[in-house]
Amino acid sequence: MTSKLSAIAKNTKKELIRLASYQNKNLNALIYSKLPVIYQVNLANCKKLIFLKRMVTEITQGIKVSVETEYQPAYSSPSQYHYVFTYRISIENHSEFTIQLLRRHWHIYDAGFSQREVEGEGVVGQQPVLEPGQTHQYVSGCNLKSGLGKMLGTYLMERVVDGVTMHVNIPEFTMIAPIRLN
Repeated sequence: MTSKLSAIAKNTKKELIRLASYQNKNLNALIYSKLPVIYQVNLANCKKLIFLKRMVTEITQGIKVSVETEYQPAYSSPSQYHYVFTYRISIENHSEFTIQLLRRHWHIYDAGFSQREVEGEGVVGQQPVLEPGQTHQYVSGCNLKSGLGKMLGTYLMERVVDGVTMHVNIPEFTMIAPIRLN
């Protein structure tokens, strides 16, 4: 059964890449290596797409940032080119210093549409301070017109003890609405 699911996942990935190439030749490079694992299974003669949540993680100077995304069909309207995604961010301080998150800077890529940049103070209205070993989590969202895109960025953080600032990478993550796979 596992080998059958793996074969289906490979074929689904190939089909998505083919679709992406048909719609926008640059899209292939945009998502090829970052796709979530997708399995198509037959449950009681009803085909369903099951998406395994994919978490991506990156560590910069002892600060671990993990991201998990989820499509929100209840808030989306594909016929009006409106796709809503949420993402959960977990920031873990594995350094020996107390740090404070001061600013965020996002790059948002929406397939077939222009790139957007978002900058601002803190995250969801907060500038959290993390002692060594502490974690801060928050949930935010992103709207896309195409239902297919990616985000990446940086946080500007400051070591509280001496005011030294550093840019901490937010790992690149993809957002794919299931309807885009049909």
